[in-house]
Order: sequence, then C-alpha cells, then structure tokens
Amino acid sequence: MLFDGLNQSRDFDAIQSLFEELVQESSGNEVSLFSAYNRVIQFLAKAEKLEVSFCCFKKAQDYGFKIDTQTYNDLMMLFLNKSLPYKAFEIYESMQAAGCLLDGSTYELMIPSLAKSGRLDAASKLFQEMKERKFQPGFSIFASLVDSMGKAGRLDTSMKIYMEMLGSGLRPSATMFVSLIDSYAKAGKLDTALRLWEEMKAAGFRPNFGLYTMIIESHAKSGKLDLATSIFKEMEKAGFLPTPSTYSCLLEMHAASGQVDSAMKLYNSMINAGLRPGLSTYTALLTLLANKKLVDVAAKILLEMKSMGYSIDVSASDVLMVYVKDGSIELALRWLSFMGSSGIRTNNFIVRQLFESCMKNGLYESAKPLLENYVNSAAKVDLILYTSILAYLVRCQEEHNERHLMAILGATKHKAHAFMCGLLTGPEQRKQPVLLFVREFFQGIDYELEEGAARYFVNVLLNYLVLMGQINRARCVWKVAYENKLFPKAIVFDQHIAWSLDVRNLSVGAALIAVVHTLHRFRKRMLYYGVVPRRIKLVTGPTLKIVVAQMLSSVESPFEVSKVVLRATGDSVMEWFKKPIVQQFLLNEIPSRADILMHKLNILFPSSAPEIRSLTPPKPLIAGKGI
Repeated sequence: MLFDGLNQSRDFDAIQSLFEELVQESSGNEVSLFSAYNRVIQFLAKAEKLEVSFCCFKKAQDYGFKIDTQTYNDLMMLFLNKSLPYKAFEIYESMQAAGCLLDGSTYELMIPSLAKSGRLDAASKLFQEMKERKFQPGFSIFASLVDSMGKAGRLDTSMKIYMEMLGSGLRPSATMFVSLIDSYAKAGKLDTALRLWEEMKAAGFRPNFGLYTMIIESHAKSGKLDLATSIFKEMEKAGFLPTPSTYSCLLEMHAASGQVDSAMKLYNSMINAGLRPGLSTYTALLTLLANKKLVDVAAKILLEMKSMGYSIDVSASDVLMVYVKDGSIELALRWLSFMGSSGIRTNNFIVRQLFESCMKNGLYESAKPLLENYVNSAAKVDLILYTSILAYLVRCQEEHNERHLMAILGATKHKAHAFMCGLLTGPEQRKQPVLLFVREFFQGIDYELEEGAARYFVNVLLNYLVLMGQINRARCVWKVAYENKLFPKAIVFDQHIAWSLDVRNLSVGAALIAVVHTLHRFRKRMLYYGVVPRRIKLVTGPTLKIVVAQMLSSVESPFEVSKVVLRATGDSVMEWFKKPIVQQFLLNEIPSRADILMHKLNILFPSSAPEIRSLTPPKPLIAGKGI
C-alpha cells in the first residue's frame, strides 16, 4: 500500500529509500514480499528510471528474491526504448537462467528486437518456441522476421514466414510488401519481386515513389527494358516525376543495347522535365550515336552538353576515337572538322591514331594536314612514325601518291628526314663522304630508348635504297648499323669450323645487302688471310630463302638450299670467290630485279602495308628524285 501511494504521488526517491529499508528488514527472515519488490521495479521501469530500476533488479537477484514475468518484461521494454538492446538481452538471459517462462508479451517484445539487431538465429529459435507453446505470433513478429530475413539475404526463410503469416489469416501491410519487393529485387530475383508487386496492387496498396524507382532501375539493369519502360510509363501516369537517376538508368541501358529511338525519347523527356542529365548519361548517349554513325545528332547532343556546363573536350575525343577504331575515317575527319569549328580541342594521341588510319587507307591528302596539326601542337614525331611513312613510300606504285608521301615525310620535321635528303645528295653538297655522314647520324641516336626503332628504320631504309638502286649507300648504312650493334648476332665466326650470317629478322632489302656485304667480308678473310672454315651458312628462314637463293644463283654460287638455310663447304666457297664475276658482284652491286625485292615484302611489314599486292614488278622509281 505504501509503494502504491508513493507511485501515485510520483515520489520515486521515497520509493527507492523504502525499497532499501524493505530489503534490509526482509533479509534473513522468511517473510515473502514477492508482490512488493516486483511492484517497485515495475514502477521504476515504467517511470523510465533506468539506473535505479536496474539497481533494484540486481539487489533483488542478489538476495534471491523471485522476479516475475511482468517485471522482466517492463525492464526489457525500458532498455529497448533507451536503445540498449544488449542490456535487454542480458535481462532476457537472466530470465531464462531463473527458469521463468516467457509469456506472449515477452515473445512479442523480444523476437522483433532480436531480429532487428541481426540476431536472426536467436529470433528464429524463439519464434519456433513460441509456436510450440501454442502462442499465436502477432503481426509485429511476422513483419520483423520477414523484413530482417529478407535484408539478410535469407529470401527462402523470409518467403516461408510470409506465407505462414498469410495462412494464419493476417494480411501484409504496405511496408511489408515494400520490404519483400526490395529484398527480392536487390537479389536479382525479379520474377518474384514482380509477382509481389502485383499482389501489392491487388491488395489495394499504391506503390510509392521509391518503390517505383527501385523496380524500374532493377529491371533496366538486368536488361528487361520493355518491362522497365512499361513500369516507367505507369509511374508517370501515377503522378510521380522520375528522378534523374531513373531516367539515366533507363537511358544508359537503352543506349547500351543500341536502341537509339528509345534512348533519344528518354533524353528529350528528361530535358523537357527540366532535369539535368549526368556525365555518364551523356557519355552513354554519345557513344551510342557514334557507334550508329549519327554524326550530326551527336554534334547536337555534345553542344547541349556544353550548354549544361560540362567540359566536352574529353567526350568529343571519345567520339572521335570510336570512329577511328571502327575504321570510319571519313566520319572521323568530319567529326574532327566539327571539333575544330566549335573550338573543341583533342589530344595528340588520337590525332596520331587518325593520321595512321588515313595512311593505312591511302588517304594521303587528308593525312598531311593531320600530321602538320600534330607537329604544330608541340608533339614530336618519333623515329617509328617516320619509318612507317617511309615504308608506305617503299610500297607506293603511283607517282602522284609518291609526291604526297614525300611531302608528308617533309612535314614530320624529323632529323631522319634531313639525313635521308643528305644521304641521296652528292658529296659536294654533303661536304663529307657518305660513310662518315651515316656514322654521324647513327651516333646521334639514343640506343637505350630507340634501339628497336633504329632497327626498324634500318630495315625499311635499306628496302628503299635498294629499290632506288643506291647499293653503295645501302652498304654504308648496313655497315654502320652493324658497327652500332643493332644486329649483334647476325654474323658469327666460329674459328675454323663454321661462319654464318643470320638474316631471319631483316627486311628483304636489308637481307640482300647483308648477304652481299658479309660475303665480301668472308672473301677478304679467306683470300687475304688464308683462313678457310669447314662450312659457311646463310640462315634465311622460310620467308627469305627464295629471295637470297635467286640472287646468288645469278652468279652460280655453291650454296645448297635447304628448309631454312643456305649452306656450302668452305673450300667450295673459296673457289667461288676466286671467280672475277663474283668479285665484281660483291664489290659493285646486286641484281635490281624488283620482283625479287618485293617478294614477301608485305608479309614482313604487314602493319604498314596499305594492301596485299601481287608479286608483279612495280613501276620503276625515277633515280635521283628528291624526298
């Protein structure tokens, strides 16, 4: 009676003081005050006196007083309301240890709390225990378990509990439908999500804005564009304005699937709604238009993108790169012209790519302005690019194209071009012998950085010089290249056993010059110094075998042809070297049959060959013409 009176007057300090007195007086005697101290703890818990109520609870436990179910429930409710679930679980564990049976209200309290805190196994155990004790779970228990199991990815369990709830006669709420649909959609199980969506509408619930957005985007991202578009239209009819994210998702997925009309309709609808497309949306749309070769539409979209405040240089260059990679050179040139007229800059890498594509397709007139633009923008033409242009000149068979290619070589402003011009002039203009001139050029090459490029340059240059009939100059180039160890393993002297020359990695012109020049070196060693090896090998590989064999057969060489090697004994070669015709052959020049030289040329340089040509002799080049 005292505790009830103090509780009505809200004098909780007096309640605590009286409780302390009660505990002191009742300890040691057998007086049962079960109702009194349980009532005190309940009063304090309901008054949200957290620390005091828990302290009284612990004292009651310490003195061995029996705690009833209502007291446990009130304490657990207090801690849960104060966002201290771990303390509520501690009290629940005390309740279990004391052998106190849970009642229906305890289950209703603990199962949702355990589920929401992620202790799903404990929640499931209590749920099963509750049903075994013939308590009927309420809606809050079903709702919390369906939601928590779904969010944790336990979709089968979530659906099982949902179906059990329906079987018990309870009806799902809009919140439960949203939770289930969200869980299944995020897990990619869109058929189940869509079935629940229809059940939700059939139950009289109206999907909210967030649910529309989620179901549309999940279907769009999974490629179900027709269904996503249908729900999108339904969303608009329901009076919801789609977010930029929803528009962008639909537009980008339509763009990825190549549906131009649908993507453009969505874009225009987005603009008309006053929404600002994101950068990824513009990128997807421009890529689609580029792939569909709709240059004018892409240009319009790009300028609208600029008006929205975006930087468009990178996006414009990306479109240009699409055309370059696709081999649509004319469209690429049109797009580049549009970029120039609109004041949009591109990077030198793409300009170079477009230049190389123009060269590959024989569009030399279009290539020259690109190269000039490349050079004028402070980009540097490297030796590889210069050599690739020279390779086109080697293969060129039309005189007007030769003039274009010579102009392009001049536009590179590369030091190799000045070397080429000087190499083909007379000594009075060079003011130094050709061998010294060649050595000076090759001394200026940084071999740590450009060894591969220099090797490529020598191969193509020797093709060109042989075609031009400049054999002595070609021999000087080979000699200097070998001195600078560009082909360190080409010549091998194995004492008196075997001498060999390996030309497998050389171009046709370089191989022919290397064979003649090296045989001349072998001849000097054998005749002047009397050193004769047992055998001599020319390692040609299958590609150059015919070329070298045809050249040597014109002077009756003793070399026998096998699969990849021309070989002869040292003695037979020694006798062959003594013939006057061989001396003249090795000192002066090699046969200039164009069909021999062009044999397999396109196979050796496929990257720079504009087309696969036949082996018919090309039109002779005019000797002495400038580059």
